Amino acid sequence: MHGTVVGVLRGGPSSEHDVSLKTGAAILKNLPADRFTARDIFIDRQGVWHERGIPVSPERVLRNVDAIVIGLHGEYGEDGEVQKLLERFGVPYTGSNSLSSYLAMHKVLAKQHALDIELLTPRYHLVEKAEDLERIAHEVVQTFLQPVIVKPVAAGSSVGMALTHGYDPLVEAATAILNAGAGVLIEERIQGREATVGVVEGLRDEEHYVLPPIEIIPPPSEQFFSYAAKYGGETREICPGPFPKEVTKELMRAAKEIHKALGLRHYSRSDFIVSPRGIYYLETNTLPGMTEQSLMPKALAAVGVKFEDFLTHLVHLAIKKKI
Repeated sequence: MHGTVVGVLRGGPSSEHDVSLKTGAAILKNLPADRFTARDIFIDRQGVWHERGIPVSPERVLRNVDAIVIGLHGEYGEDGEVQKLLERFGVPYTGSNSLSSYLAMHKVLAKQHALDIELLTPRYHLVEKAEDLERIAHEVVQTFLQPVIVKPVAAGSSVGMALTHGYDPLVEAATAILNAGAGVLIEERIQGREATVGVVEGLRDEEHYVLPPIEIIPPPSEQFFSYAAKYGGETREICPGPFPKEVTKELMRAAKEIHKALGLRHYSRSDFIVSPRGIYYLETNTLPGMTEQSLMPKALAAVGVKFEDFLTHLVHLAIKKKI
């Protein structure tokens, strides 16, 4: 056994369970074995924790670790729920605290914080009740250019996201999300180049080290960076993205400022559209993916940071900043 005992949470009761399994596997594979003893903590789709294949209470697991690396995505992992649990047991963990995680995951609250710091963000409507859908759908069709983006107000990996043209498809897509128990964000579609920018605290002695923007170019078969485009292997991801110098500078500034405005910690990755009308903020991921296809490891590699060194850095941040 070596040094610090680090539990890696993966799986979870979210629509991103499978992606989280891959993120967790990549973290377990790359945590330096000469520094850490890694524990694989699997959470099934019902939310039951397992260690070494045996169901176990969170309390029992957490008594035996020095820190937790959260490899979860989506509901429970990224919305502040698991963070509340870890805070209750006083276990240091990687990523943002429960309140900031909730704020960032809720796309409308994140947009409001973006507007507060004068970032552009697409116009939108929020539908939380089925009885409001008809009225809002009519308004959207009359006032937004078609097509529009329809997505759950709090989910990641573009799960449940649709591009709709006209009234009936909009109502159908929104109803499916409402029936799944989620609020619906209907957003104007901004045409432009998609960019994503990572921020890491304390890297290379910078309070907020901003990674180079990545340009994301989905395959022609996909109209946006959908779940299939994200994990299908056909999307082109160019790092550093070939944006004009001023655009690169503004993307990096915006990512840093929204990280701060949302009160995030350790690391984050924010998504933008670079359009002729300006740079539009879309959303922030507080636990960005760490699979082999993921964007954060790619951006780290572009500036010469090895994945295992980044994970070591995260664990050290967590232990130093114990809640």
